[in-house]
Amino acid sequence: MLAELTGKSYNSINMSPQDVIIDLKGLTKRYGYGDAESYALRDFDLTVKRGEFIMIMGPSGCGKTTLLNIIGLLDEPTDGEYLLNGESVDKVSGRKRARLRAKKIGVIFQDFNLIPRLNVLENVTLPLVYAGFSKIHREIQADRVLERFHLQEREYYMPYQLSGGQQQRVAIARSLVGEPEIILADEPTGNLDSRSSHVVMEELREIHQAGNTIIMVTHNPALTVYATRVINMLDGQIDTDIKTVEDRDLPQPVSVHFRKRQILKEMKEALSGKKEADVEEKISELEKEIEAEAEAEEIEEVAESEAREEERAEISEEEFLKAVGTAAMRTDDNARNLKLKAIKKDAEEAEKTEESKESKESEEKAEKKTTKKTSRKKSGKKSGKKNGGKK
Repeated sequence: MLAELTGKSYNSINMSPQDVIIDLKGLTKRYGYGDAESYALRDFDLTVKRGEFIMIMGPSGCGKTTLLNIIGLLDEPTDGEYLLNGESVDKVSGRKRARLRAKKIGVIFQDFNLIPRLNVLENVTLPLVYAGFSKIHREIQADRVLERFHLQEREYYMPYQLSGGQQQRVAIARSLVGEPEIILADEPTGNLDSRSSHVVMEELREIHQAGNTIIMVTHNPALTVYATRVINMLDGQIDTDIKTVEDRDLPQPVSVHFRKRQILKEMKEALSGKKEADVEEKISELEKEIEAEAEAEEIEEVAESEAREEERAEISEEEFLKAVGTAAMRTDDNARNLKLKAIKKDAEEAEKTEESKESKESEEKAEKKTTKKTSRKKSGKKSGKKNGGKK
């Protein structure tokens, strides 16, 4: 059974702070001044839970893309508050915004936005450049993601050598390479045929099932079958908010010890004023268990972090060649021919430069000889005149 809610009533549903990944409060985006003033968003409230697949629909000009740009830290609201993982991003510097965007948010554009002069592998590694990873680590990570999307054999293709569906899959791979928590998709199937759209949406479904939170803007109502929540916007506000999947069925699991803390809190509130020894003992045991689990989890996170750092440091050139070198040998004939043509062209230009240099040098030598002969003739005439005058 579908549940229809407004943005504010959805926010009031029992939801622990750890479940919430995005919280927008009273967002307003205003353009222009005086009579030319217009609003893209007006007092907009939205709470997004981890693991949701939200589809945002509505007529053109209702503020969908503006909302996506603000969530993606590509734009700033005129008023209101934006909390990402419980922290306000309103006063974050531009450099920190770029790092947050690189680490936590992946963006998929309708027009792909692949850089034409870079090949597939180089396009996919771009977010890792901003995240500060080494070149070897970037290319190994990009190679793994492209293998997942069956694009490993096209790593050294240029964007113009790919179909529309392949270019969109490269754009999705680029958004995932930094392992972000949130994926923002602005009409990702808008420029694709029905078959390619189906392939792209199935890829997004797999990404969602792996635990990512996805917020997608679309005009196609047929795609809402993939969503866990559908929001219709009108005039910069939420018109309808429909949940299609219960919160407990979302793919993102909730931390066990966090849940136990909630249970403990409820038990203490329910038993306030009572002094039963067995109840106090149970509470004490539960507290110890929670502390032990939290400590173990913290130790595990530190160990994983150290392991990742060691892995980055230990990646050698030989391992890099093993990871991506084989793909380089699978480059198609067209790409290889283009490379050979470029080498041949460079050689011809170098040869022409050398010839022009030699020609210039020979001309300079000839000019010097002519100058010397002329100066000798002039000096001979002068000496003849002097001798004749003496006689």
